[in-house]
Amino acid sequence: MPTHAHDQHNPLERERAHLAASREALRAMRRDAEALNIADVTANWVNAEVLQGEVEARIKALADLAGTPLFFGRLDYLHAPGTDLAEGAAGENFYIGRRHVHDADGDPMVIDWRAPVSQPFYRASKKDPMDLRLRRRFGYTGGQLTAYEDEHLTDPAEAEQHSKLLQAEIERPRVGPMRDIVATIQPEQDEIVRAGIGGTVCVQGAPGTGKTAVGLHRVAYLLYAHRERLARSGTLVIGPNRSFLHYIEQVLPALGELEVKQATVDDLVAHVEVRGADDAAAATVKGDARLAEVLRRAVWSHVRKPEEACVVVRGSRRWRVPAYEIEEIVDELLRRDIRYGAAREALPQRIAHAVLVRMEQAGEAPDDRVQDAVARNAAVKAVVKEVWPPVDPAKLVLRLLGDAEFLAEQAEGILTPEEQKTILWAKPARSVKSAKWSAADAVLIDEAADLVSRTHSLGHVVLDEAQDLSPMQYRAVGRRCSTGSATILGDIAQGTTPWSTDTWEEALAHLGKPGAAIEELTLGFRVPREVIAYASRLLPAIAPDLAEATSIRDAAGDFAIRRVPAAELDAAVIAACREALAKEGSIGLIAADARLPALRAALDAAGLAVLSPGEETSAEARLTLVPATLAKGLEYDYVVLDEPAAIVDGEPDERTGLRRLYVCLTRPVSGLTVVHAAGLPERLG
Repeated sequence: MPTHAHDQHNPLERERAHLAASREALRAMRRDAEALNIADVTANWVNAEVLQGEVEARIKALADLAGTPLFFGRLDYLHAPGTDLAEGAAGENFYIGRRHVHDADGDPMVIDWRAPVSQPFYRASKKDPMDLRLRRRFGYTGGQLTAYEDEHLTDPAEAEQHSKLLQAEIERPRVGPMRDIVATIQPEQDEIVRAGIGGTVCVQGAPGTGKTAVGLHRVAYLLYAHRERLARSGTLVIGPNRSFLHYIEQVLPALGELEVKQATVDDLVAHVEVRGADDAAAATVKGDARLAEVLRRAVWSHVRKPEEACVVVRGSRRWRVPAYEIEEIVDELLRRDIRYGAAREALPQRIAHAVLVRMEQAGEAPDDRVQDAVARNAAVKAVVKEVWPPVDPAKLVLRLLGDAEFLAEQAEGILTPEEQKTILWAKPARSVKSAKWSAADAVLIDEAADLVSRTHSLGHVVLDEAQDLSPMQYRAVGRRCSTGSATILGDIAQGTTPWSTDTWEEALAHLGKPGAAIEELTLGFRVPREVIAYASRLLPAIAPDLAEATSIRDAAGDFAIRRVPAAELDAAVIAACREALAKEGSIGLIAADARLPALRAALDAAGLAVLSPGEETSAEARLTLVPATLAKGLEYDYVVLDEPAAIVDGEPDERTGLRRLYVCLTRPVSGLTVVHAAGLPERLG
C-alpha cells in the first residue's frame, strides 16, 4: 500500500473513505465466495460435501459484522517491512483490523491483527519504535468512524502518554455479551497471546487485567498461525459455568473464528446424569489426587491369576496352552504401560499366538486369519473373561462408593478410615441409573474411564477460572491436552472452593504440565483505580503472596459505601439500582445467594425488570440480579453490592468467603456502590 507522508487536509474524511472502500471490498470477497461453482471440481460426492462445507465456512467468515469496526488502527512504517533498512526503501502504511481484506487486485486494504506486520501496533514504544513513524488509533460510535488519535513514535518532542481513545474504549458502556479487546491489548498481554503453540502458558491475572480476553485472543492467534495443525487436533475453551460461556461466546466470532468449541468441566465428564451434591468435606476428599491411585488399584484389581489351561479345538486337533504360560502372558501385559482395555484386547491375540506356535511346530502353516479366528474361539474368550474381565467405569465407582469393604481394600494406606467414611454413600445405590451422582463422582468416573481407554487429546485447550478446580478436575482437563498445549487462566485470590489451589506449580503438576511458564498480569484496565485499591485490602488475608494490582485508569470511578438500618436495606439497594439505571451501561446487582428471594421480591414490588446471569442485556433491559456464586468472570458498568457480610457468611470458611467477596467487589467497570446493614469485614473497615 503506498505511503502518504502527510494526510490530505481532511484526514478524518479520508479515513472514512478508506473504511467505506474496505467494507465494499469485503462484500466483494463474499460475493466471489458465494459465486464459486464446485460442481465439476471434485472426484466424488464425499469430496464435494467437504469442499462445500469449507466454502460455506468461508462465506460465513466474510460477514461484515454490524457495529463492529473493520479496522481500529493504522501503522505508518519508516521502511517497507522485510526490507534492508539501509536501502532506504519507502515506508508503507497498513490498516490493522479483525480480518484480512484485499481489493480486486489482491492488494491488502486491512491486515489481520494476528499477522506479523501488525505486531508493532501492540508493542511499539518510544524506546523501541519497531520502525514505525506513526501509530494511529481510531474511535468508533455505533460502527461509524468518529475520531482518530496519532502517536509519533520517532518524534522526541512528543511525550509518551496513555491513549485517550484506548481508555475511552475500555470505559465505553457495554450491553450484551463480552466484548473482545483486540483494539486495546497491552504489550504484556500481546506477548502471551503470540506465545508459541509448543508450550503451556499459565496466566495469573488480577481482576480487570484481561486474562479471559487474552486467552480467547490466544486461541484466535494460534488458529491463525497453526490452522492446519489445529484443524486436525482441535481446540477447546473451558469455562466455569454456562452463564460464563454464554457471556464470552461472541468474542471469537468477532475475531474471525467460528468453530471453537466451548464447554464446562462438568460437560467434559458427563458420563452420568448428576442429580446429587456432596458436602464440602466429601467433595474435597473426592477431588484429592490420591483418588487417582485408589481408582487405579480398583481397576486393575479385576485381573485374576489363570487357574486352568486353555484348550482350543480346531477340526480334529486340540491345542493346549497351559495355565502357567497364560500367567506369563498376563504378567507381561501388566508390566506394560497400556490401558486396561487395550491390554484386555491384546490378551486373546497373545493366547492365539501361543496356539499358532504349536501349530507351526506340528508342521502346519497358519496365517493371520487363523490367528484372528483362534482369538475369537469360545475357549479363548472364556479365559479372557475369567482372567481379564471387562470393567465398566461407572459400575466400578458405584461399587467403590457403595461397598465399604471394597473401598477399604483399594484405599488401604492412601485414605484414612475417616476419609473413607466421608465419601461412602450412606445408602448404596442399586444401579448406575438410579444413583444420585454428584459432580465430583462424575470426575471419578472420567478418571476410571481413562484407565480403561485413553481419552482423546486436543491440540490446544484454554482453561479459564482455573484456580477453582480440584486436583482430580485438573487431571480430567489434562487428559484432554495430554499431547497438546494449554493456556491456563486464573487468579489465586479468586479461588472460592474449599479445594481451590494454593499455587500454580501444584495445579500444573496435576494438569500434567509441570514446569510450564507462569506469567503474572498486574496491570489492570477494567476495574477503576479506587475500587481495585479497596478490594486489594483483602489480599493479605486471601492470597498474601500475590502482588497488588494497579490500574491504568485515570478515572477513579463512582465509588460509594452506604450503611443503613437493617429494616431499610432492601429499599436502599433498590434506590442504588435506580441511580445506576439513570446512567448509561449495564448494571449488576450482586448478592449472597440466600438474599436473592428477598431482593427479587423487592425488585418486583418496585417495578424494576431484572435479568438472570447468562441472559443478554439490551438497551431496554440492563439490570441483572447476580448470585455471588456466579459473579466470577462477569463484568458490568455499574455494580450494586448487597450486604458483604452475607456473602462471606455464605461460604464454608472465612477465607473462602473473603475470596468470594473479593470477586464480587471487582466486577465493575465504571462504578461500585456497596450497601450494607451488618458490619463490614475487618480488613475493609
